[in-house]
Amino acid sequence: MSIADNIARVRERMADAAYGAGRKDKVMLTAATKTRTALEIQEAIAAGVDACGENRVQEMMRKYSENAYDGAPLHYIGKLQRNKVKYTIGTAQLIESVDSVELMDEISRIAVVKGVVQDVLLEVNIGGESAKAGARPEDLERLLERAASLKGIRVRGLMAIPPAAERPGANRPYFRAMYKLYVDIRSKKYDNINIDILSMGMSDDFEDAIREGSSAVRIGSAIFGARE
Repeated sequence: MSIADNIARVRERMADAAYGAGRKDKVMLTAATKTRTALEIQEAIAAGVDACGENRVQEMMRKYSENAYDGAPLHYIGKLQRNKVKYTIGTAQLIESVDSVELMDEISRIAVVKGVVQDVLLEVNIGGESAKAGARPEDLERLLERAASLKGIRVRGLMAIPPAAERPGANRPYFRAMYKLYVDIRSKKYDNINIDILSMGMSDDFEDAIREGSSAVRIGSAIFGARE
């Protein structure tokens, strides 16, 4: 099947999951474009994905110079090192993987220098996995309080990658816990905080993520096929 066919099928599955959960709001479809060519990315954009998401700064910058993302917003969805922040701000409209005060401070500093306000999501290590990035749920309030004191940064919501599911539906408790965190922080009043995105769900579990409240899914192999 073509990339366009795959996207149409993913859209159908997203709509079915939302309908089954009684949802009528739009769920953002972000194409996870790690290792994909500029041509493949342009095919996905032409077929109607809402955004593109890259995991590696060097790869992102190379494909950005090739105009790979023309026609769609670009999100940075991988682990971001502080020494790579300067390349990401002004290139990616949304950084989905902010998980520390130190990274937040650096984003703010460079955004102020560049005269922009950088939208970010706070990444949560909802499964408590030692090998995974993300802030602990109990640290979210501290991060939000820090963001409220900074210029050049705006928190738009949360992102999570739960543990790999051993069986269908196994991740739903993690997604449910993320939705509760999302609702909780939306109820708080902070400066520089405009919570409207809950990014969770990938090719293997996006339907369950939507059933539990995800507003943005990041889909790679279900759009482009398995990576070589």
